[in-house]
Amino acid sequence: MSIDIEKIRKDFPILNQNINDKPFVYLDSAATTQKPIQVIEAMGIYNKLSNANIHRGAYTLSIRATEMYDEARKRVKEFINAPYDESIIFTKNTTEALNLVAFSYGLENVNSGDEIVVLISEHHSNILPWQMVAKKNNAKLKFVYLNDDYTVDMKDFKEKVTEKTKIVAAAHISNVLGTINPIKEIIDYAHEMNAIAVIDGAQAAPHTKVDIEKLNADFYAFSGHKMLGPMGIGVLYGRRELLEKMGPFLSGGDMIEYVEEESSTFAELPYKFEAGTQNVEAAVGLKVAIDYIEEIGIEKIKNHEMELTKYAMEKMNEIPYITIYGTKDIDKKSSVISFNIENIHPHDVATILDSYGVALRAGHHCAQPLMKYLGINATCRVSFYLYNTIEEVDIFIESLKNVRKWLGYGS
Repeated sequence: MSIDIEKIRKDFPILNQNINDKPFVYLDSAATTQKPIQVIEAMGIYNKLSNANIHRGAYTLSIRATEMYDEARKRVKEFINAPYDESIIFTKNTTEALNLVAFSYGLENVNSGDEIVVLISEHHSNILPWQMVAKKNNAKLKFVYLNDDYTVDMKDFKEKVTEKTKIVAAAHISNVLGTINPIKEIIDYAHEMNAIAVIDGAQAAPHTKVDIEKLNADFYAFSGHKMLGPMGIGVLYGRRELLEKMGPFLSGGDMIEYVEEESSTFAELPYKFEAGTQNVEAAVGLKVAIDYIEEIGIEKIKNHEMELTKYAMEKMNEIPYITIYGTKDIDKKSSVISFNIENIHPHDVATILDSYGVALRAGHHCAQPLMKYLGINATCRVSFYLYNTIEEVDIFIESLKNVRKWLGYGS
């Protein structure tokens, strides 16, 4: 069955407006998704009726807010099929979650002469923390490169991952190429070589079923704002036995057990990693976003997205001056398409399309090592989600055809 797109569109007021006197076509969901009214209203109701500091009050409002926060954690655990509530750590975003792993696990467990392996297609958030660990601890950072079809070169991967490897860092889905990486195979081989697998799931959790029990990832991170939720809330899943041995990333309120003048002991999981006042309203919003996704059905959402992606790629391939970066195998691809128009800078493309009411991304997409590897400086990127339509793809395609005319190329 297909999704009820008309019903869904009514839930997103931001999409039902004109931009530059044109119908608004939002094609930048890989950066940030829009929020349905259900999420917006749930956060408003929390602020109207339940706002209080959690874990610290013996009064009704604080207890209510604490229960809502804990319910959000449980909902995330169910959503990714994680084994324990306490394995779910709330962070600001995926970037903070990956930094938490680098600082609390990486610095303590990667030693001089050890190796860290990352994919060349990684977002900076899954590169820079490991650069830091490698530099501080005199370890070696190694990159895995791509096949000609933009998929991970697993032969190269298995040559790079050795008995010296302590960390393997990989995205479940590339934010630039849209490639669905063979993440289970990557994790299994990392474990075979006694390495820890740190997975950036920011582009996967909103679009495909993530099953932590099946993946057997050691760490898995994602963000609420890429899956219909608010900004300022992210998730780190960690294997409990690893989290229990790790020191806290931040210190201060709510993550302590006892504090003496000269020493302190820390709270149990997950609170050891959640210092200070938390973004409770965002956790509430994330829970409702998950409810919304699951009510529609993640498989229905995925099928809808891929229908749009396949249609868009077919239309784009008919335009001779467009180059698409990413696999042509639709079964190995998510709803992200990166491309360039011959002789036109991506920022010019984005500006011109904005005049037609079309919003897309342009730049290096926080993946400069990948751009250098591909021999380019930047790309345009469109990304689809459950609220996009075939009609919007048509508007996007027709707008693309006008870009070169604007800049004097004639066609």
